[in-house]
Amino acid sequence: MFVDSVKVDIRAGNGGNGCKSLYHDRYERKGRPDGGDGGKGADIVFCVDHNLLTLLDFQHHRHFFGAHGGHGGSNRKKGRSAEDVIVRVPAGTIIKDASSGAILRDLSQDGQSVVVAKGGKGGLGNWHRMDAAPGEPGEERTVLLDLKLIADVGVVGFPNAGKSTLVSAVSHARPKVAAYPFTTTAPVLGVADSRKGKFVIADVPGLIAGAWEGRGLGDKFLKHIERTRVLIHLLDMAGFEGRDPVDDYKKINLELKNYGNGVNKKPQVICANKMDIGDAAKNLKRFKSLVRKPVYPISALEGKGLEELVDAVAKKL
Repeated sequence: MFVDSVKVDIRAGNGGNGCKSLYHDRYERKGRPDGGDGGKGADIVFCVDHNLLTLLDFQHHRHFFGAHGGHGGSNRKKGRSAEDVIVRVPAGTIIKDASSGAILRDLSQDGQSVVVAKGGKGGLGNWHRMDAAPGEPGEERTVLLDLKLIADVGVVGFPNAGKSTLVSAVSHARPKVAAYPFTTTAPVLGVADSRKGKFVIADVPGLIAGAWEGRGLGDKFLKHIERTRVLIHLLDMAGFEGRDPVDDYKKINLELKNYGNGVNKKPQVICANKMDIGDAAKNLKRFKSLVRKPVYPISALEGKGLEELVDAVAKKL
């Protein structure tokens, strides 16, 4: 299961109380204040883990509470500070405050971390020549975790254009492939190898008209191409189910433009798929006459034209 958005409740630990104590001996009949300070409460820290790809771990674990700091003791003994709670998330996770919607941090690189809720400070003991003080409460908040995949290349197109077949053909990824629309219901990452080096490619579920408004969960899919550097615009050049490649090309670009966030301005590599079927050659000739841009004809199923396509994408990168 691919999970890319969750709500999480977090509460940092409280600081330990300062101790009120008096030291007595034969020379200190009135007593000398010697109460120690309380320990600090645990912070809640979110940290990127490259081994994670989704937010699936949060499906049944949405509450994170930090331990409280230890109380101070006599003879100026300081209470133990609680260990921080480390919450691991995949790269590309945006942390937002649920109440205000403000972005707290965009964790996009492996090893990045941020303290989302600070533990309370320990209270001072009376050895400071003042009354012992209680520990401060830890911060408490609800946060939204929103994952946007980090990939070099995103593959966009209408359902059943052959996106999953293409990604599986140029990488070691194995998305589900079948002869019906919406086979892919969640983004899939793969690593493609070209003569210019490797790059990460994302198979984005098929888009439909109105995707930018949320139809067919399109807005949730489109967000995963926001971080990509290049798009492969995949077209069914065979005109499966009576589709018009020229019309499909215009509609997908309109969806990208309406969605915004700069996705329509990303460099595109236009790819004509299913060249091994029917009227694909005739449709390609018409397409080139109307859309005067470089087009890379391929057959993802038969593995034809893939090397030229991958090299063109690598050159764009």
